[in-house]
Amino acid sequence: MRLLIFGGTTEGRVLAEKAAALGAEVTVSVATPLGAEELAGLAGVHVLTGRMDRGAMETLLPGFDACVDATHPYAKSITATVRNTCERTGTPLRRLLRPESGAEGVVRVPSCAGAAAFLAEQSGNILLATGSKELSVFSALPPERLFARVLPTHESIAACESLGLPHRNILALQGPFSQKLNEAMLEQYRIAWLVTKDGGGPGGFSEKLSAAERTGARLVLVERPADGGDDMETVLSWIKEGLSCK
Repeated sequence: MRLLIFGGTTEGRVLAEKAAALGAEVTVSVATPLGAEELAGLAGVHVLTGRMDRGAMETLLPGFDACVDATHPYAKSITATVRNTCERTGTPLRRLLRPESGAEGVVRVPSCAGAAAFLAEQSGNILLATGSKELSVFSALPPERLFARVLPTHESIAACESLGLPHRNILALQGPFSQKLNEAMLEQYRIAWLVTKDGGGPGGFSEKLSAAERTGARLVLVERPADGGDDMETVLSWIKEGLSCK
């Protein structure tokens, strides 16, 4: 069974390792070199690095028997492209999706733009833990209020600089982070508002929530886009069935 996984998440790495151990010929497609680093050392796993458009996917998919979308829960554009391309090429597809947290006592907003609008009416320092791609929607807020926790890449730091953030407000680190480290950051920078997405367990969401509660910061949660998918065990069972048919 030739299996293509669109990865970039912890689940993608775990699935690749387990599928290869079952005997599948596994290829994982990741968007960035940082994603490829996370897959280094996995036996029997081939890695493709670079963002793919629809045309590239249509060229690639016919070489595989099945596909798993293990991208981030908020990667709705790539998820839609993978789904549509698999339909056009007749490639069997499963969506591996981590469970939502079901957090209570947080401020829920529909988007990063919604978070920016809400925070414009509030006071206090803000820690943005939503990634670098949507930082621009916070441009109307005073940059000295904003602290951005982003991946340690040139692209992410450039996005912070474009927003006009002071360099002392750029926290270039790769997570997930422990509760204690989250607490230390919230206290060090006197954070009143922590803006994050629901990354579930692998994304360190519970550690963020607990740290906010311990330090008195309020958590602003950007809700997930509507999506459907299967858990790890269900996807692995599907792969086993495919292998048994070969």
